[in-house]
Amino acid sequence: MLTATGITYQFREGGTDHKLLTGIDLSLAAGECVALLGASGSGKSTLLNLLGTIDSPQSGSLLIGGREISALAEPERTLFRRRHIGFVYQRFLLVPTLTVAENIRLPLDLLGVPPTEAGERVAHWLEAVGLARRGDSFPDRLSGGEQQRVAIARALIHEPDLVLADEPTGSLDPETGERVLALLLERARQGRGALLLVTHSEAVAARADRVLRLEHGRLVAEGGPGE
Repeated sequence: MLTATGITYQFREGGTDHKLLTGIDLSLAAGECVALLGASGSGKSTLLNLLGTIDSPQSGSLLIGGREISALAEPERTLFRRRHIGFVYQRFLLVPTLTVAENIRLPLDLLGVPPTEAGERVAHWLEAVGLARRGDSFPDRLSGGEQQRVAIARALIHEPDLVLADEPTGSLDPETGERVLALLLERARQGRGALLLVTHSEAVAARADRVLRLEHGRLVAEGGPGE
């Protein structure tokens, strides 16, 4: 599903180059869930943005579904991302002028999914994340946990091949967090896409098939020599 080789990334600040990722090698198979741990500032969110084709690395190769992403022009990357990748952002990034249902439906509208099918999918995901009665509400009327569930439904509604989730249970109470985590894991293990899950929770990480830790710009396998 995904193969990253030799991915590097640095940024310039105050006239100094800061090397954040110094050689990332990672493979994800369809149906696999991998948890990613690391200290704050270690580059976990940056890595998600690179793997999700939002940003481009300074060097290295990224293949998703057998396609070399660096060979795609920006418009092609946007279309590829829209069709094949689902993001769960730590800051939710909901559109404030759209209702809950409209936020969840947005990826389908961008893909041109027929209205009847889109409506059925939205109803399914509202039920799946426990927000069946909040479809007409606006984001500012929701709690942080409810907004997080909207973001998760939006990330999954177009059945992406790759799901990148940045602390998807961080704003949820334990019961709801367990429900959402089970939903993400079940979907991956049914072979309906790979899941890369950034978390600070060792308990959440323990539910994954593999656990990696980002240290000094490289990935290290928990309990092993490295990825």
